[in-house]
Amino acid sequence: MPSPQVLQPVLKMKVDELFLNWLSDTTTQSLLKDYLDIIKSGQHVDLSDRDAQDKMSLTFNENNNVASQRNLAEKKPLPLGTPSSPPSASTLPSGSSCNTRVSGSSARVLRRSVSTKKAQVRTQEPVTTALSESIPKFYFPQGRPQANVNVDSLISKIEKIFSQFPNERATIEDMGKVAKACECPLYWKMPLFCLAGGDRTGFVSVHKFVAMWRKTLQTCHDDASKFVHLLAKPGCKYLEQDDLIPFLQDVVNSHAGLAFLKEAPDFHSRYITTVIQRIFYNVNRSWTGKITCSELRKSNFLQNLALLEQEQDVNQLTEFFSYEHFYVIYCKFWELDTDHDLYIDQKDLEQHNDQAISNKMIERLFSGTVTRDRKVHKEGRLSYADFVWFLISEEDKKTDTSIEYWFRCMDLDGDGVLSMYELEYFYEDQCQRLETMAIEPLPFEDCLCQMLDLVKPEVEGKITLRDLKRCKLSHIFFDTFFNIEKYLDHEQKDPFSSIRELETDGQEVTDWEKYAAEEYDILVAEEAANDQCNDAC
Repeated sequence: MPSPQVLQPVLKMKVDELFLNWLSDTTTQSLLKDYLDIIKSGQHVDLSDRDAQDKMSLTFNENNNVASQRNLAEKKPLPLGTPSSPPSASTLPSGSSCNTRVSGSSARVLRRSVSTKKAQVRTQEPVTTALSESIPKFYFPQGRPQANVNVDSLISKIEKIFSQFPNERATIEDMGKVAKACECPLYWKMPLFCLAGGDRTGFVSVHKFVAMWRKTLQTCHDDASKFVHLLAKPGCKYLEQDDLIPFLQDVVNSHAGLAFLKEAPDFHSRYITTVIQRIFYNVNRSWTGKITCSELRKSNFLQNLALLEQEQDVNQLTEFFSYEHFYVIYCKFWELDTDHDLYIDQKDLEQHNDQAISNKMIERLFSGTVTRDRKVHKEGRLSYADFVWFLISEEDKKTDTSIEYWFRCMDLDGDGVLSMYELEYFYEDQCQRLETMAIEPLPFEDCLCQMLDLVKPEVEGKITLRDLKRCKLSHIFFDTFFNIEKYLDHEQKDPFSSIRELETDGQEVTDWEKYAAEEYDILVAEEAANDQCNDAC
């Protein structure tokens, strides 16, 4: 007797799948339950019994008929060049149908083979409505639809507002009223105006606007999805940096707290660039350069945007729109940009904060690991937009974005782990700086022990991004390896003072906000002193 054919791995997986389908069938489960009850009661199950033979023969014949029909269908000639399908489970040996007595392992083989054929037919049955309805929809990329939204009522309010305008056409000056009728924040007016075609014609008709807004309400069900839909390019479901320019230009033109900028149009683009970089710094957590609806929902940007309508002083909105913060960033960049071409090179950046940043770290900053402008990177320069990211990350190393920023710089091989070699590579530069200052540096082995105790990595000898975000003292870690001034400040402090600050500090004011406030006061005082000197002369 020839040895049984060994199943191929893929075919065996299919047979196992069909067996599980048979085993999950309600008829099979009921039959097995009956046999189990009989066994529990102490009775003997005789598969040679006439009733059992009849059931088995009937089941086998039913499935055999189905298999015969399938075989006839499969015998149709294939088109020329069409590869033949692999052998189906129905062609596997399943025992002879003429045997009336089956017992032991042969019975198991027969039952499995017969049920396999039956399961092949059952897998083609459609999923019942009841089963599909038992799992409610849980993914809403455009926001969860709200049942209580009366679209017709909202449209009626909008039409009523448009009726107040000449020829039922709204200009950009009228869009504030239209935005409120749409139940949107005031400064959504420019995105609403542009999507309805107002940027091309200079006005928006009631019919075009109603059609646009009705479609928006039907497809977008929360503020994040609506905002992205209004500003994104056609067909895009994300925001890029240039998508925000018209919207922010309208903020500059119409917000009372920025009225003084009307006399300095040259600074409009630089303020807008600063705000855009701060938006992406805080919102675009994926570092893709594309803000999605999901990222927008997780941020507080839309809440800050709504506050612009209520807050007359933009400097109170420190996270995105503060003019004072822009003033500090731009002045710091202007000091380094000696030729004032709005780009700086490595030598320029070395002068930042009295050469506090190590040369090796500056080289990493210009390597392209954290910069966005690829063209400028190839030229060995840093743009103003990239400088915004650098300065905020340098002055506040406690935020997630800044930790990611410096981790990318220190991870030389890009493997997601800071090895001891990488730490020593940056620490060597610090030692040389300390020696030039006549300060004896701490041996690397001792420094490493301190840092490992500080971070407490999950895997010994390997520091990951997760470790640094968890330790809450990442600013001390980073300053130790590439900022000489702040490293010395930390060394002179009580080693437990940082821990006490974390326990008592409610983080109402971030390190960046403290720095910006102090620097702004210094810059204003210097400007006032210069004005007095000029008046005296």
